[in-house]
Parts: sequence; structure tokens; C-alpha cells
Amino acid sequence: MHVAVLGAGYAGLGLTRQLEDRLPPDVTLTLVNDGPDHVLTHEIHRAIRRPAVEDAIRVPLAELLDRAELVTTPVDSVDPEAGTVELTDGESLSYDYGAVTFGSETAYYGIDGLREHAHPLKSLEDAAAIRAGALDTIDTGGRVVVGGAGLSGIQVAGELAALAREEGAVVPEDVSITLVEQRETVAPNFPANFQRAVREALTDREIEIRTETTVEAVDDETVVTDGPTLSYDTLVWAGGIAGRAPTDGRRPTVRADLRLTDRTLALGDAARVVDADGEPVPASASAAIREAKTAATNLTRLVEGGDDGFDPRLDRYRFDVPGWLVSVGDGAVAQLGPTVLTGAAATAAKTSVGAGYLGSVGATRRAVELAEAELR
Repeated sequence: MHVAVLGAGYAGLGLTRQLEDRLPPDVTLTLVNDGPDHVLTHEIHRAIRRPAVEDAIRVPLAELLDRAELVTTPVDSVDPEAGTVELTDGESLSYDYGAVTFGSETAYYGIDGLREHAHPLKSLEDAAAIRAGALDTIDTGGRVVVGGAGLSGIQVAGELAALAREEGAVVPEDVSITLVEQRETVAPNFPANFQRAVREALTDREIEIRTETTVEAVDDETVVTDGPTLSYDTLVWAGGIAGRAPTDGRRPTVRADLRLTDRTLALGDAARVVDADGEPVPASASAAIREAKTAATNLTRLVEGGDDGFDPRLDRYRFDVPGWLVSVGDGAVAQLGPTVLTGAAATAAKTSVGAGYLGSVGATRRAVELAEAELR
């Protein structure tokens, strides 16, 4: 019996580590990833201003795994019905049961010129490119435009405003940071009191907010919107996510048992999950980590089999997180239940979440390094 997990983000790593403990010892377990490291994607924005944080948020997978075999070749394609995987080096593998946990790519929505001219933020390499472009803009003066005011765009804008000040620029006189969002408010998928606190944190840092503004086209100097055209010197796009190449850019919809086919589950950002209450689950690290627990239970039950030849009863994932956190430069906004926190309490909560996650996957030393980097 062979179980394969395809992707080592929050969902894939969490699932693999739990399967290492749960699967019978005679079951072979393989983790396939497009590189040797697990990266805390929710902390990548920190590397724009603090490149040294990379040492804390990039963790070799070999340090985190026990019995799973690690394959560090990207997946070219997967057939979730047949349980077959083609790798980019021409090799292939098959599995009896598996999980698609590739994560996601940046969505460009067919906007003319956007892919060619905007920096995404999906990797540490992207963070380095954004930093280089922003430093050039800070040095000469100009405008940085960030497209998308979800959590990722909010965090990028906050880091860029803080970076400009650290480099001696005055915001917005020397360098303007403009955050563009198609919907009516920043953090549009979150509660109203959280939205208000985030907007206040952004405006306190002199970040210009343009909501109800749709990007229609981009060239090497301007962003054309359904309102005024914006000139820019550095452009960052955090306006949405799409599936990755092995799933043809799709994020397939799965129900609460996370089952894509009889033999394959899909979870994390790689899928659109509908939970046990029939509600769509937002793409987030916290959701992916929790989905992995349900997936581990269900894959283990499938491997062990049901009674009388019938499939076993599978658990159903219900979306339930204690709150939300977003950093805005040196500050943060946190929502814990109905309460919204800002200032030192929110910053401490944000620091503890990242460090706590690293500790939970066995990267204790890096947890300490991240906490130190967050508090500098």
C-alpha cells in the first residue's frame, strides 16, 4: 500500500506528519514537493523589509520528517482518478491513496500586461524582487502600487511603508504607497470591526487606499483602472489565487470530507473546500492546518478499509478558527472572537502564532529565531 502527498505547504506538511504517526508500519508514505524546503508563506512579506528572516521561515523538510520518503521534483501532472503522478524529470509514481496539496499560484484574471509588469508574492524570491524594486523607488522617489487588499496585500503595503521610513523617506511626500481593491473595503472577507481596524492601521501609516477600483490593464508605467489611471514605479499584485499547473490552473471544489475522487483528497489552497455547514472555506494557512487533521483521519480510515467491503465513514471538516491576524508594518490587527486588538497585544499575538506553528512542526530553533526577528 502506497500513500502519496503532493505538496509540502501547510496542508501537505501537516498531513504528512500526522500520517507518519497514524498509518500502519507496512504502508509506504511519500511526500512530493517542488523543492527541499517548507516555507512559511504567511511570513514571506517580512522578507521584503527583513531579508534575514528567510533563515527562520525556510525549513529543510528532511529535518521535519520521520518515515516519509521525500521527493523534491516538481509535479508535471496528476490523475486523481487513476492515482498516477508524472514528474517534470520524466519519472512517475503511482499511489493507492493520496492528497493534492499543491497550494496556489497568483491569479492574474487575464488583465492585459499584469503578469508581465507586476511582482507577485508567493515565494522568498518574489520578496527579494519586491524589495529591490521598492528600494529603487525609495531612492529616486515615486509611487508603489499594491493591487489587492486582502491580508497579503495589506501586509505588503505595511512592510513597504515601514521600509520607506527606515530608508529615510517620508511617506507620502517622497514615496507614496497606494493600495487598490476592487471591492468596497479592505479585508473584504472579514468582519466589519476587523475591516475598520485594518483601515485605520493603514491610514495611520499614510498608505493611500483606493477601494471600489478595478484594474483593467497595465503597462510599464501605468495601471489603468475603471477610475483614474495610476502611474507607478513599483507594482505588486496580491489580487487573488488560482490553481497550479498540475491541476491546469483549477482549484477543484471538494465537500467536507475533502474527497476529490475515491482515492484522492484535495485540501489547502489547492482546492475550494465547502465545509460541513455548506459554507465555503477561505484560503488561509489556519484553514489548511486544520483541514490536514481531517484529511489524516480520512486517509488512515481509507487505508485501513471499512467493514464488509464498504468504504469507512469519513470525518467532515467544519471551518472554525479562533480569530484572524494581519501585520501592518511594525504593528498588527488581531481579532479573537468578537474582540479586535491592536498595538502591543496584537503584535504579540502575531508573533506567537508564527513561532508556535514552527514549534508544532518540530522547528524549535527557527521558532525562536522568528520570534526574535518579529520583535526587532
